[in-house]
Amino acid sequence: MEVGSLPVELWRVILAYLPLPDLGRCCQVCRAWRELIFSLDNTRWRQLCLGCSECRHPNWPSQPHQEPASWRDALKQHALSTRTWTQNGPELQSSACLHFFRRRKDRRVWHVGSGCEFETLRGALGVVGPYDRVVLHPGVYEEQAELVLKVPVELVGLGRLGEVALLVCMDQQCPTARLCNLVFMPPWFSTVVYKTSWGHVQLDNCNFEGAQLQVRGPGSCQARFCSFSQGSSAHLLGVVLSLMDSCDFSGSDTASVTVEGPPVSERNWACKHLVALARTFPSCGLSGSNSPPSGPLPGSTGGNQPPGSNVKKELVSIEDWQRRNGVDAACQGTVIESWSDGDRSEGEEENQDGGGINNTKKTLKLDYKIPCDHHGLSHLLRPRPDGSMPLVSSPDPPSLAPEPLTFQQELDRDPEAQMLAASTLGCFLRRCLFREGKGGVHVSNYGQARLEGNVFRGLNYAVRCIQNSTIVMLRNEVCECRASGIFLRLSAQGLIAENNIHSNGEAGLDIRKGANPIILCNRIHSGLRSGVVVLGNGKGSIRSNQIYNNKEAGVYILFSGNPVVSGNHIFQGQAAGIAINENGRGMITENVIKENQWGGVDIRRGGDPILKNNYICYGYSDGVVVGERGRGLIEGNHVYCNKGCGVWVMSSSLPQLLGNFITHNCMYGLAVFCRKDPENMEGNWPGQEGIGGEAGSGERRGVEGERREGQENLNEEGELFAWESDLDSEDERHSARRAISVALVESNCMSYNGAVGLYVKSSEPLNVFANLINGNRGTGIAVLQSSQLTRLVTNCILENGRGGITVEKDCRVELRGNGIYKNCGHGVSFCGNGQILENDVVGNRGYGIQVLGGADIKVMRNRVQPAQGCGVAVLGPVKGVVHDNVLFQGHPGNKKELLHMDAANENCVLRNNSVLRHNHSCTSAPPWVLENPPPRPLASSPSGLSSSQYPSRLGISMTTRISATVESGCHNGSMFCSIL
Repeated sequence: MEVGSLPVELWRVILAYLPLPDLGRCCQVCRAWRELIFSLDNTRWRQLCLGCSECRHPNWPSQPHQEPASWRDALKQHALSTRTWTQNGPELQSSACLHFFRRRKDRRVWHVGSGCEFETLRGALGVVGPYDRVVLHPGVYEEQAELVLKVPVELVGLGRLGEVALLVCMDQQCPTARLCNLVFMPPWFSTVVYKTSWGHVQLDNCNFEGAQLQVRGPGSCQARFCSFSQGSSAHLLGVVLSLMDSCDFSGSDTASVTVEGPPVSERNWACKHLVALARTFPSCGLSGSNSPPSGPLPGSTGGNQPPGSNVKKELVSIEDWQRRNGVDAACQGTVIESWSDGDRSEGEEENQDGGGINNTKKTLKLDYKIPCDHHGLSHLLRPRPDGSMPLVSSPDPPSLAPEPLTFQQELDRDPEAQMLAASTLGCFLRRCLFREGKGGVHVSNYGQARLEGNVFRGLNYAVRCIQNSTIVMLRNEVCECRASGIFLRLSAQGLIAENNIHSNGEAGLDIRKGANPIILCNRIHSGLRSGVVVLGNGKGSIRSNQIYNNKEAGVYILFSGNPVVSGNHIFQGQAAGIAINENGRGMITENVIKENQWGGVDIRRGGDPILKNNYICYGYSDGVVVGERGRGLIEGNHVYCNKGCGVWVMSSSLPQLLGNFITHNCMYGLAVFCRKDPENMEGNWPGQEGIGGEAGSGERRGVEGERREGQENLNEEGELFAWESDLDSEDERHSARRAISVALVESNCMSYNGAVGLYVKSSEPLNVFANLINGNRGTGIAVLQSSQLTRLVTNCILENGRGGITVEKDCRVELRGNGIYKNCGHGVSFCGNGQILENDVVGNRGYGIQVLGGADIKVMRNRVQPAQGCGVAVLGPVKGVVHDNVLFQGHPGNKKELLHMDAANENCVLRNNSVLRHNHSCTSAPPWVLENPPPRPLASSPSGLSSSQYPSRLGISMTTRISATVESGCHNGSMFCSIL
């Protein structure tokens, strides 16, 4: 009959009555019939699939509400799997005809039950032949001694699941067996209900209640649609390959699945078939498990990116970001110390009264302007070849941040990860549900396991991998664990990729004791503690993950943890983005760390990481905090648009800051403090109310709790809590970087920050070399406290909203070789002790160099041209010498003396200073220029300084150092970040 002879709807009603064999025959009639049969997917094929007693819903147990892509394909997959236990079996004899008869379709079927051939299962197993089928009728079958399967057999329960219960202990001593639609409960003498040491067993739609399945290599197991409840578990010891698909594990007393021992070298007949079956499975990621958070990521504009593009555009101006986060313009001038807005020197007030200085950037033209645009750092301010402005001279924050790589891109560049992703040895768990128990999967003693598309929910822990074991986790969901989600210990390794790890009571991933996994492209979020914790000499490569919305640090490194953290997006955390504490180390590169409530990166108490080429931005506190006894190399980072300071450095810390771009932060660019000084804080910054209160103490309590939890975990596994004994030596740790005894800051650009560019309030020595400090709303460099010598050498301080350099009373400071240009206040205002040598101070709106108070100072060989006011002014009882300076006239209407000293001063000596005024009568006079040497800072060391006095990369390479010796004492963090 032609298909077109009846309406399609009527055909579907008729065909809905056909059994499965007849549907298969209809498919073979013609293409039209085949398409008609295929169109029954949501009707007849669905009925056949759900009506099969040997399987359950294709997406059971994790997503039974979600329909499969094709009911027909699901039924086909089941049909193929039910026959795998007989394929490629060993020959009973060499005869080909016997092999043919062994697999004949009319194999014998034995019935067991009341009124059947056999009353007991033991009696039926005594007479069955190879590959016979034993059908158990509804009832409970209990055996008082162990049953031994000596020939291949199939045991099938009749009726609905639960109507056939076995209280037996079976020992399989044959090549293969299949068990289907049965409930296993332990007999009185053993909790192990089924075990095999060399054969293959297939379990379909079985329940284990309070019982244990045990498989030893070279034995193997394939379990499908099985349920392990009431403390049931599966123990796989030395297995080469076993496959557990769509199983439900609940209420376990220990681990639901234990994989122990390395895969044995010997293999059984089923291994090659299981490998092929595992590789033919489609990718089984959970729906939405690796999708990004709903909506565009914070700071992004959304929209599609070009293929292969790993750059995300964040076209957000600082004003837009401030409005979005509730930071008004008045906040820009709110800084911790009130002196910068309230207290001014007498000379500055005098110039303000005369209309000389104001905080508006009104252009003030010099009649005899000296060009200074070709100093040693000017190349950093020039427009790029495409006409765009460089970062340090652009009034807008950076607009580009790298996107995390995809999983495939990571595999393409990492052969080790690619090899792990393709591995199939050990236990393969796919689409299983682990819930409401103590543990999920425990892998130990060189065991191997592969977990793909599983759900772990409501356990104490999801996965524990220890003792040189290897685990591969792909596209799983790990959530609501009472402790950490994934533990790795004792040199464990493996690949953890594209998982959704969230809402766990402790860390999402806990890595320690030499474990070294590869962690790629996961979503680690919404944890009640940290996202990833690495401690106790743990390692690992943590790359291209999205780590967000965790209550503690996104990545927490301590106790000599030493991971590689690269290419991650760490954002919206309720504490620090990355915290390195208690001698933690690590290589932290090319991450995007943004919108965290506390510091983007927090380094304290012996933390010694390499922090390189990261984007640390849009935080609600400081960008980078280097706390008490913090160390580390901080190089090439972009630190911008943070509500606090760009970088906060506390005394008694030894960081190396090299070549960072610290821009567009709401407070100081770089702040160096002795301690937190809350009584001098101004403004009500978001998060400030929690400092030192419940928020800060809560985090400290959390950290201490995590340390206690770590000790409990180690003791629980019988490990000695003695990781200190096998740490790397200090010489090995620091052999790859420059040895220093003081903190070091090199090659930094501090621009367009909301207050002072570099703020110093320290009781320790400090050296600042070759920084570019421009466009900040406050003073370029402010030194408020410096009982030890502070050296400011070869810096460029340019176009800041107030003065260039301010030195307060009782500070010891040396200024040498700096270029101080076009600032809106005095070029240098100096109240302390020290010397001002060989600086170029040109185009500043106030005095060029103002020395006042009870200073003891030398002012020598400087070149000074003020816009208005004095070139060099000595005010008050200053003691010292002012000699060999060159002063240029700036404005003919200026009534101030270029060189001025109070008449009452008898302790300051003026000699050999040159005062140059323009000769109006000589029109051919050459314009003034800064030459011999050219404008400072110079590209090479000036004469008179040995190489030991200058950093190794100076001038063009912008070497900048800030040094401070280490001393003991209790110092707190920045105004927002007092964690750990």
